[in-house]
Amino acid sequence: MNSEIDLHCHSTASDGKLSAPDVVSRAAERGVKILAITDHDTVEGFRLGREKAAEVGIQLISGIELSCVWGGITVHIVGLNFDPESDVMREAEAAQTAARESRSLLIAERVGKRIKQTFDLDAVREYAGGEAIGRPHFAQYMIDQGWVPNMAAAFNKYLGAGKPGDVKASWPELAQVTEWIVAAGGTAVMAHAHLYKMTRTKLKACLQDFKDAGGQGLEVAYGNMDANQLGQMSALAREMDLLGSCGSDFHGPNRFGLDLGVMPAFPKDVTPVWASWS
Repeated sequence: MNSEIDLHCHSTASDGKLSAPDVVSRAAERGVKILAITDHDTVEGFRLGREKAAEVGIQLISGIELSCVWGGITVHIVGLNFDPESDVMREAEAAQTAARESRSLLIAERVGKRIKQTFDLDAVREYAGGEAIGRPHFAQYMIDQGWVPNMAAAFNKYLGAGKPGDVKASWPELAQVTEWIVAAGGTAVMAHAHLYKMTRTKLKACLQDFKDAGGQGLEVAYGNMDANQLGQMSALAREMDLLGSCGSDFHGPNRFGLDLGVMPAFPKDVTPVWASWS
């Protein structure tokens, strides 16, 4: 179904396909009334979308999706309704950018050593087009330099699992990113927890640590989750006294029909995050 509230989507400020103003315009066309652009590790989508939101009459909530680790597992925390220009949020953005940059440098160093070539990281950044540099951008650069014949060869020899370029980012701990959001005056929400490879017991332990750090919400209505997943997340929200959030996780038009506002109906027995906003 289509929801009038979408608190999880992406623009070209991270890995989305549409610019922030275009995301806002598309949301308005689809009947969304309250929107949060939650780009990965940056608030730039919100900053770039504000003018268009005022123009089309959408309430644009500040948003970000922060990468972090818990128990060695990468998880994502969505921050909502915070002060985007606060010192703590600026520090969070800088720290996440540094973590991504450190990973890029290490990939370039390790793969360059193996292939006996030197990467021009500024050129690789151009392939990313403003997004965070990822292994596909390194692969395309290698193809264009004539170092490998195609994407498959780049990953099979240098960038795939267990290869020199298989470098994990050094993300901060779950508690740290949660504290950043709370300190900036926002609401911290555990994103798409139904997708994490955890047992229910382990997920509850993760959510408890999240709560202890100041976390308040859990995504209970998300994109194309099924009825069973909706029920599980709703039950966890009630059991752990967490507010519920919802979002499409829209990254751009696609053949699967996932679009802005597309998600299951919000459960009536879960208190929504927006109920706590003045």
